[in-house]
Amino acid sequence: MKKSAKLVMLAVLTLALAVPAMAVSQDKAPAKKQDTATKGLRVFFTSHSLQWYVPAPLGELAKAAGLSDHKLVGHQQIGGNPTLAQWNLAEAKNEAKKALKKGEVDVFVMAPIQAPDQGIENFVKLGLEHNPNMRFSAQVSWGAYDADMQTFPQSGKGAGKVDRNKTVEQLVKIHEINIRALEAQADDINKKYGKGKKVLFLVPSAQATITLRTKIINKEMPGIATQGELFRDAISHPTAPLEALNTYLHFAAIYRQSPVGLPPSSLLKKDKKYDDKTDRVLQEIAWETITKYPYSGVTATPAAKGK
Repeated sequence: MKKSAKLVMLAVLTLALAVPAMAVSQDKAPAKKQDTATKGLRVFFTSHSLQWYVPAPLGELAKAAGLSDHKLVGHQQIGGNPTLAQWNLAEAKNEAKKALKKGEVDVFVMAPIQAPDQGIENFVKLGLEHNPNMRFSAQVSWGAYDADMQTFPQSGKGAGKVDRNKTVEQLVKIHEINIRALEAQADDINKKYGKGKKVLFLVPSAQATITLRTKIINKEMPGIATQGELFRDAISHPTAPLEALNTYLHFAAIYRQSPVGLPPSSLLKKDKKYDDKTDRVLQEIAWETITKYPYSGVTATPAAKGK
């Protein structure tokens, strides 16, 4: 890579990671060794449409990684709604609450839209009452309509078409308010319920998307020529590459190990236009982003697997 290109990428990473870095917890306790999973975990997902494709292919990744006892306890889906809508679902239909009350969930995954979201705190409180050793994760989603998620759904009114030709600076600005809001709520919940440890972690899906789009802008992304190829529609529902990237992020978040070197996600394989080169870069983006984001709880150890 030319020297100038290296400088551009350094600037990109600095911009993309600058927002979360501003809100790093001031906890001065010494870092503990990462609790990397060596066996399958019991996982429950509550999802909207920017996440609900993740559970099945994530299970495939877990199996490929030797975690054959991975268990999807359940998956509650409500399109276009915050986590509070998941909490407020009628008791008879609320499989998420039922699962937590049984105390048989190791990781509970949420997909808020903006923050603060009272549903996040409600699920954390309920879950810890029945299993004090479990943990929770919340996806930091990329902006619907390429707009700040704190303004959803108003940001989509009259949006028939979205200009995807954004600069890196524009992408960072679009996402920074929502990222800070979710980080602030994570800090508050961990202080309130963590008893000296973190119980709620964030999955940096927005930040990874910024990095992916930056590579496309710089013509460094194999198999993807334009930012618009990542989205099916104006609302920003993802196509196969972004679906795969997000699945790799959630795998890394749940199992705290690298997806690099695992077989390509079935989400990507079903689209014939993408090859192993595309997949490899997506895996690397996922691992690099999540290990550089303090709120994920994932560090760069153990080392990434090689193909």
